[in-house]
Amino acid sequence: MNQPSMFGRGLGAVVLGLMMTMTAAGAAAAAPSVPAEVSAQAFEILKRSVAYRTFPGQDQVPAYAAYIADVLKAGGFAPEDIVITPFEETATLIARYHGSDPAAKPIVIGGHMDVVPALKQHWQRDPFTAVVENGFIFGRGSSDNKFGVSTMIATLLWLKSEGFRPVRDIVLALSGDEETTQATTAVLAQQLKGAELYLNSDAGGANLGDDGKPIVYAMQAAEKTYADFELSFTNAGGHSSRPSADNAIYHLARAIDRIAAYRFPTQSSELTLAYLLAAGALTPGEDGAAMRRYAKHPTDRKAIAYLRSRPEYVGQLGTTCVATMLQAGHARNALPQSAMVNINCRVFPGVTIESVKETLQQVVNDPAAQIKVLLNPIPSDASPLRADFITALRKAIDLTDPGLPIVPSMSAGATDSLHFRNLGVPSYGVSGLYMHPKDNFAHGLNERVPVTAFERAILQWHSLLTDLAR
Repeated sequence: MNQPSMFGRGLGAVVLGLMMTMTAAGAAAAAPSVPAEVSAQAFEILKRSVAYRTFPGQDQVPAYAAYIADVLKAGGFAPEDIVITPFEETATLIARYHGSDPAAKPIVIGGHMDVVPALKQHWQRDPFTAVVENGFIFGRGSSDNKFGVSTMIATLLWLKSEGFRPVRDIVLALSGDEETTQATTAVLAQQLKGAELYLNSDAGGANLGDDGKPIVYAMQAAEKTYADFELSFTNAGGHSSRPSADNAIYHLARAIDRIAAYRFPTQSSELTLAYLLAAGALTPGEDGAAMRRYAKHPTDRKAIAYLRSRPEYVGQLGTTCVATMLQAGHARNALPQSAMVNINCRVFPGVTIESVKETLQQVVNDPAAQIKVLLNPIPSDASPLRADFITALRKAIDLTDPGLPIVPSMSAGATDSLHFRNLGVPSYGVSGLYMHPKDNFAHGLNERVPVTAFERAILQWHSLLTDLAR
C-alpha cells in the first residue's frame, strides 16, 4: 500500500474532508445486514468472555486465550495458525488468517484480554456474570475490551465461512496485560513490527446523542503518555500515645490536597483543536458551545473551566494527574512509618516525564516528599493519516451511517497502539462501539455495552478487512 500521508494538507483540511466526504456507494446503497448467526455468535462470545476473571492474581488470561483458540478452531482456523504464548501469569494470542501473497505485509487487528479488577460487593450485579438488562450487557470487560475481541473474532469467522481469501495475512494479536504493564504488548509489537497497519479495537468509536443517533466517529491517531508516580513519606514511627506533628500520613494528606487543587496548564495541538472544533459543531447544548469556543480560543477561561468539569473532555486539554491508590501505616496503635499515594498521570504529547515529576515536586512543596517514576513511561507520536486507510474507514462507516463525520482524535488513556506506533507501524483506534457517553463505565461500576452495538461493529470490521487486506 504505502499510500501518501494526509498530514501534508494540514489537519484542519483533513478533518473537513473527512466530515464532508461520503462515498457514492455508501450514499446510495442500503446498509447490508450481518447474518443473524454471526451477531448471535459475537453476543455469545462476549457473554462467555465476561466470566473469565482476567485481572492480575487470577491466572485466568491463559484459560481465556484457550477458549478463544477453541472458538477459532471450531470456525475453521488450523491449530498451527493459533499460538498462545505464556508470559508470567498472563499470555498472548496470535491467530493468522493466511493471504495469497506471503511477501505482502500483514494487517494486524488487536485488542487485550485482560481487565481491571472488580469487587462483587460494590456492583449491583455480579461483575463476572454477563447480565442482559435494559438493552445492555453488563459485566467487567464488556466494553474494555472484550466487546472488541468478540466482534473481531466473529468477523474473522464470518470471513472464513464466506471463503474470503485476502492478499495480505490478517493477524489477530491479543495482549494479556494492557491494563497493567503492557509487557505482552511490547512483545507482540516486536514480533509484528513489519505489519502494514495495526487496527486497534480498544480505541475510537462513536458517541450517540440523546436521540440515539451517532454524532461523530472519533478515530484514534494519537494518545497521551501513561505515567505512574509514587509519592511517599517516611517517619521513624513510634507509639500512638505519643503523637507528633511530623506524621507521614499528615504529610501525605497535605500533599494530596495540593495535587488535587493543581491544574496543569492547558495545551493543545492541531489534532486536539481540530477534534474539538468538529465534534463541537455536532454536539448540542453547552458541551458543544464550550468545545467550539476552546477550539477557536484555547485561552477562553470559561470554556476551559467548563470542559475541565466534564470527564469526557478534560483529557483533551493537557496533562492530567490524579491520585488513584493509597497505602499508609502498619498498625492501628503505632505512628505510621510510611505513607504512599500513587499519582497516575496522562501526559500530553511533547511533555517530558521529568518535567511532570518536577511539577509534582513543586506542587507538593514538602522537602520530606519522595517522588519516583514507576515502570518506564513511553511517549508516542501521532500516526500519519493514510489516504488508503481513511478511504476504507469512510466506506465502512457509510454502510450503517452514511456521512457520519470522522474526526482524528487523541486518546486520553493508554492503549496497545502505543508500542506498534513507536515501532513505525501506522496504528489507528477503530472500535465499532457506538455508545452514549453517560453509558460508558469502563473501569468503573456496572460496565456495559448496548445490545444493539454488535451489527455496526461487525460490519465495520468486515468492510475494513476486505478492503485493506486485498
